[in-house]
Amino acid sequence: MNFDKELDASGLNCPLPILRTKKAIGELDSGQVMKVLATDPGAVKDFEAFCKQTGNALLEQGQEADRFVFYIRKQA
Repeated sequence: MNFDKELDASGLNCPLPILRTKKAIGELDSGQVMKVLATDPGAVKDFEAFCKQTGNALLEQGQEADRFVFYIRKQA
């Protein structure tokens, strides 16, 4: 999937991956996509909740090797 920015939150525990994502996604324009990498197993539910609360679209989530991968599109 194409993305405009990547954030590596590997090694960080809740709530740091969400806090760093919130800050980084604020730098994107509406419609741009951010790829987030995380190792915290709780990140799966955290990012689902984050997207529901913020209105951003969780386009895809999966796993690459030992990391969770999330693609989030910033909404207006």
